[in-house]
Amino acid sequence: MSISERVISVIRRQPGLTDRELTTLVLGSERAQQSVNKACRSHAAKGMVVRIRREDGRLGNYSTDNAPAPVPRRIPTAHSNEPAWLSEDQVKEAVAGWLCAKGWRIDTLKLGCNRGIDIVAVNNDKRWIIEAKGQGSRQEMRVNYFLGVLGEILQRMDDPAAKYSIALPATPQFRNLWARLPKIAKVRTGITAIFVSPSGAITLED
Repeated sequence: MSISERVISVIRRQPGLTDRELTTLVLGSERAQQSVNKACRSHAAKGMVVRIRREDGRLGNYSTDNAPAPVPRRIPTAHSNEPAWLSEDQVKEAVAGWLCAKGWRIDTLKLGCNRGIDIVAVNNDKRWIIEAKGQGSRQEMRVNYFLGVLGEILQRMDDPAAKYSIALPATPQFRNLWARLPKIAKVRTGITAIFVSPSGAITLED
């Protein structure tokens, strides 16, 4: 049995293990974890594994059949000493957790620089396709992010039965850009917007 096959076998039996914990079980405590890390990422790219942050903050590996709701990273609030800032990964994790709480199963969750659809959620025979962007540091950057995420979701629209959404931080600028998008465009495409506040609260807007 190859390392890749052994890794997926262990993940199915013991969901939630980190790459280091998997390496210890599959190869031994003294071995480097690069080959196991590569196998986990490969399985995630194929949709067989979801890599979700555990309650202790470490990244755990789960098969798509037994993945829990992601534990969102701590998001700074206006009362903290940090700026209320949402990265793209924080937006994705918050949305994925919200979907799981609503009964959807996360089939795909692309974090970091992984290519492909950001989030694919499944509920019985329904699919929800979501593309996300983070906050950006300048107003002109956020305009580009907004236009970019619209273009990305439009390119994903190959399933007439699926739901399609964009996910963005709930900043006044992003909300204003969405409000200015003509209603006829929203109706004809069926695209909705998911806004994530600094506290992690989620708002879905048509």
